[in-house]
Amino acid sequence: MNARVFLVGAGPGDPELLTLKAFRLIQSADVVLHDSLVDRRVLAMASGAEKIDVGKRCGRHSSPQARINELLVEQARTGKMVVRLKGGDPMVFGRAAEEMAALDAAGIGYEIVPGVTAATAAAASLQISLTRRGIARSLHFLTGHGAEGGLPAHDFVALTRAGGTIVTYMGVKTLPGLVAHFIEAGMDPQMPAVAIENASLASERRWAGTIATLAGILAEAAPSGPTLVLIGEAVGQNGVDDRDAALTFLATDD
Repeated sequence: MNARVFLVGAGPGDPELLTLKAFRLIQSADVVLHDSLVDRRVLAMASGAEKIDVGKRCGRHSSPQARINELLVEQARTGKMVVRLKGGDPMVFGRAAEEMAALDAAGIGYEIVPGVTAATAAAASLQISLTRRGIARSLHFLTGHGAEGGLPAHDFVALTRAGGTIVTYMGVKTLPGLVAHFIEAGMDPQMPAVAIENASLASERRWAGTIATLAGILAEAAPSGPTLVLIGEAVGQNGVDDRDAALTFLATDD
C-alpha cells in the first residue's frame, strides 16, 4: 500500500529541530491536520496546504479523537496527501495507535515520521544526561494524566527501585499526587526535580527543587504551556538548584 497519510512528529517547538523528512512532507502536503501547539513557523512551511486544527488542550474546546480519525480517512479518500502533524514524536503519548487503527480499518496506507520528543529537547536545554553513567541505570517516560483524568496507576515502588531518571509528561496538575506516591514508595524527599515549560522555545522557563518542593514552586509559578517534570539523581548533576527556580532562557527568536 502506498502511503497517502503521514503521521509526522513536529518536535518540541523549535522549527530547526524538525527532521529533514518532516520538513519535506510538510512542504508537499495537500492537507495538514495539526495539533494546536504546533509552532506557527512550522505551519507556515505548509504554504500550499489546507490546515485543519485538531488540537486537544485541557480545559479548552478540542476535537474528539474519533473525529480526528474520521477526518484522516475522509481526507485520504479524496486522493490528497495528508500530513497529521503532532507535537513531539507521534509514538510518545501521541495517540498514534488509534489513528493507525482507523487507517488500517479503512485500508489506507500510512507512514510514521519520528520527531524529537519533549524529554530529549528538555535534556538538551538543561544540559542533563538522562542516562548519566554510574547514576541513572534506566529512563522512564510517564504520563501524569490518565485516560479518565487523575493520576494513572503506575508501579511507583518499581519505578523508585529502578534508580533511574523519570520524565513525566502532562503532570503539573497531578504532581502533588505523583510526589506523594513516590515518597510513600520510598523515594528520598530530597530527590532532585526540575520542571521545564515550552522546552526549546524562546518562552522556555524552568524551575528546580526537589520532589518535596517542586509542586509548591509550580503552584506559585502557574505555567500555562506544555511542562515536563524530570526527577532523579541525574537531574541534580547539572548544577541547577533552588536559587535558579525562576530563570528564563531564550532558545530562538520569535
